[in-house]
Amino acid sequence: MSGSNTTNFTNSSIFILLGIPGLESVYVWISIPFCTMYIIAVLGNFTILFIVKKETSLHGPMYYFLCMLAVTDMVLPTSILPKTLAIFWFNSREIDFSACLTQLYFIHCFSVMESGIFVAMAFDRYVAICHPLRHSTILTNHVVSLIGVAIALRGGVLVMVHPLLARSRPYCRTNIIPHSFCEHMAVVKLACADIRVSSYYGLFVVFCVLGLDVFFISVSYSQILRAIFSLPTKDARLKTFGTCSSHLCSILAFYIPAIFSSLMYRFGQNVALHFHILIANMYLLLPPMLNPIIYGARTKQIRGSLLQLFTYKRT
Repeated sequence: MSGSNTTNFTNSSIFILLGIPGLESVYVWISIPFCTMYIIAVLGNFTILFIVKKETSLHGPMYYFLCMLAVTDMVLPTSILPKTLAIFWFNSREIDFSACLTQLYFIHCFSVMESGIFVAMAFDRYVAICHPLRHSTILTNHVVSLIGVAIALRGGVLVMVHPLLARSRPYCRTNIIPHSFCEHMAVVKLACADIRVSSYYGLFVVFCVLGLDVFFISVSYSQILRAIFSLPTKDARLKTFGTCSSHLCSILAFYIPAIFSSLMYRFGQNVALHFHILIANMYLLLPPMLNPIIYGARTKQIRGSLLQLFTYKRT
């Protein structure tokens, strides 16, 4: 390991991922819940995609956005877990510089895309509840497709700056990344040059992109709640609010650890490193695992289709 902690290496060099420093003795035990969450995430989101494709009654804006979310939730954990498990099981810590930047790009690109999908889903709920008679004319298949393209372009273009800035920096201090994957700030902090542009741009993405997304979601739900409370009966209010409960649970599962992890990495110098890395991994593993469970359990149409699927197989 001492040979890796050297100076004068180039951008074509190999980086060393430390994994979770301080918890090396329990890597095998940590890998068990990590694997479990990943398997549930992949199988659960694949099931969502299969059910929506199979059931023509689910071919609508809400479920199209849910399919976008499912694809994102399969890519995000897949971008980190294979390498993390290679560290845990085989002590395979080396990663090529280009592969590191590719992993960095996928992590942050699909995180921004997932945030955009939640905004689109909030807009869908707003139109469905506040303007139900115009829902089919406002959110046509063409409009949903344009929203999906805009979400993908926003994530792809905004995050492309991260690896471009990282590649332009000289790296001459150390090639050891104290993390289990190539997180943006963990990589650029290794550069022997001024990284303020990368740091400021990262904060711009966090506060302006995610912050604006949270703002738009909040505005949508303020209008939704106003419409719900204007309904005449308690049963009607509960039933209407129930159509939003899955979305709200997924939002909380995504944004709380995302914002906490990002801020902790920049300002939480007194937080134990292994705790931060665990939180960062949970942020990329937990929401993809929870989303299909939340939507499968709380969405009547998906739950019914899933029960019909299993019933049909048994018969």
